[in-house]
Amino acid sequence: MKSTLLRSLACGAALACAALPPLCARADDDAGAADASVKVQTTPVRSGKLARTVIAYGVAQPGPASRRQVMAPVAATVAAVYAHVGETVARGAPLLELAPTPTTAANYAAAVSAARVAHDALLRTRELRAQQLATEPQVAAAEKADSDSRAALHALDAQGAGGPRVLHAADGGVVTMVSAVAGAIVAEGSPLIELARPSGLVLVAGLTPADARLVKAGDAAKVVPIGGSGAIGARVSLAGAAVDPASGLVPVEISLPRTGLLPGESAEARIATAEVAGFLVPHAAVLVNDHGETYLVQVEHGLAKSVPVQVRVAGGAEDIVAGALDRGAPIVLAGAYQLQDGMKVRYGGAADKAAQ
Repeated sequence: MKSTLLRSLACGAALACAALPPLCARADDDAGAADASVKVQTTPVRSGKLARTVIAYGVAQPGPASRRQVMAPVAATVAAVYAHVGETVARGAPLLELAPTPTTAANYAAAVSAARVAHDALLRTRELRAQQLATEPQVAAAEKADSDSRAALHALDAQGAGGPRVLHAADGGVVTMVSAVAGAIVAEGSPLIELARPSGLVLVAGLTPADARLVKAGDAAKVVPIGGSGAIGARVSLAGAAVDPASGLVPVEISLPRTGLLPGESAEARIATAEVAGFLVPHAAVLVNDHGETYLVQVEHGLAKSVPVQVRVAGGAEDIVAGALDRGAPIVLAGAYQLQDGMKVRYGGAADKAAQ
């Protein structure tokens, strides 16, 4: 009798499940969800420091100390130009030839005549003194006039006013500017050619005021030519302290090694500024929610817990973050996007179990 009753109840339950399959399946799913877990990989929480990196873009230019300008020593006509922009010239190489202008030639002829007259006057005055017809002050005045006239002539001669003159490079370097054109008349002191020593190039760049406040002279930098791949080690030589009105940026100069860039070449500079302390976490562990806020997922007592963080330095493979992290709870690396607060986790290896 009892066994017959049990068989009847079992059959009734089976018929009920057959009649109401959605209810029975939901009960099974709820039981499975309660035991569900996500397999993860974790890493322990640790403190550290990273240098904040500031990125600047600029152009390689000669530094102030490496520039040499060739200027017109006197008003002249450009007879010939031998140097070209981008050319490397040796010390003593001819750069250009200047010929005196008609006015310069006239001034030189006048100086020659004045020197001759002054010298003749000195000789006559000395003869008169020998005959006691001239005084010593008169002789002294004649000697001074002769000396002054010869000095003026010598200066014009040294400037090339006496005829065509070739200007040579005082030092070797790269020609970065040629403003002289054959046939043009240039005034005294006009810049004609600029040379730059290859060892004196700097990367002239600009930073926003916020980034510029972090940079100081001596900071290390990695310079990568635009379109290139190899990084060049360099250092900041000048950190500006005022905004350039033309660009709205703060100027910064980075000294380049001799084998660095070519004059006029563009490059990117990654400047390492002062180190920032905080929690050192793998970059892959930092997540972003739907509101654009960054967070990490930690495992506390086998359950997932999201923790808001602020990324203070994005260093590439690792970041420095700040937040209310539990130092005893490991950080989830792989599988974090599948987790919600309170979900159970299971570890992917012995190292993860040891971090628990």
